[in-house]
Amino acid sequence: MQRVLVTGGCGFIGSNFIRIALDEFDDIEIANLDALTYAGRRENLADIEDDPRYSFFHGDICDPAIVSEAMAGCDIVVNFAAETHVDRSLLGAGHFIQTDCYGVWILLEEARRVGLERFIQVSTDEVYGSIDKGSFCETDPLMPRNPYSASKAGGDRIAYSFWVSHDVPVVITRASNNFGPYQYPEKLLPLFVTNAVTDLPLPLYGDGGNIRDWLFVGEHCRAILYLITHGVTGEVYNIAGSHELTNLFMTQSILDIIGKPHSLIRYVDDRPGHDRRYSLDSSKLKQLGYDVKIDFAQILEETVRWYVDHPEWWRPIREQDEEFAAYYARQYGSRLKE
Repeated sequence: MQRVLVTGGCGFIGSNFIRIALDEFDDIEIANLDALTYAGRRENLADIEDDPRYSFFHGDICDPAIVSEAMAGCDIVVNFAAETHVDRSLLGAGHFIQTDCYGVWILLEEARRVGLERFIQVSTDEVYGSIDKGSFCETDPLMPRNPYSASKAGGDRIAYSFWVSHDVPVVITRASNNFGPYQYPEKLLPLFVTNAVTDLPLPLYGDGGNIRDWLFVGEHCRAILYLITHGVTGEVYNIAGSHELTNLFMTQSILDIIGKPHSLIRYVDDRPGHDRRYSLDSSKLKQLGYDVKIDFAQILEETVRWYVDHPEWWRPIREQDEEFAAYYARQYGSRLKE
């Protein structure tokens, strides 16, 4: 039985990964190391807390002692732990650099010490920057344009350097824009769904024409599971959803699914350095044997309905969390007034 350390396992993608891994593989144990920051919630995994194959460690990947404790006996590490929200990185980049770069180094040093079989560094399409035409492939230069994507590019390259310099068996993934259940309601889809349900305006940056490639979180997780056993050490793999849509189209689709008027859309001042378009070429992953194929319209509707049907999950954040209220006011208050 293989033992996998998942870092950031109480967050959006990490919690979905753990649930899928335990559901689809009997011969696996999961150790979850999470600092339980604002976006990491143990409630995300309440349904598997009693699974004997699952264990939880509360701690920060920047702490060598807890990393050593959590990684003991593990064969594989999948590193989801990160500060991830571009808007927050524009308000203050320090935590992003600390977690996304220094924390990755701490994990890699311990991985080097214990001799892991595989280290998966979960990166992002945003490290490439914006692209007007065509799609980025794995050998294209990294040109991150905000502190979040720059910090992720740093962790991405630190991981690669440990393969080159120390033979740590690293595989790096760069995925497009994830959506699905359990996503903290600061990102576009859960924010706009929960705003629409409560008849609040949906603050859409600029002209709404920014394009994102939407990837269902379950398919992202299954691609990572595939790469654990099939990925080539030292390689980078793009994971694309192949559903490039403008933010305006996604916003209108959300409102249509819920049955709310488009008049809830409020165009607000754009954020600094807002990348216009992301697009990934995932032919390398397809050639390896994995292809992302979903009924996008169906999965999008199911995801929107999940938030509508689970107000007990998001209302405590939206209505009782002082940190979220302060962030929302700081990010959108003046924009919505204008």
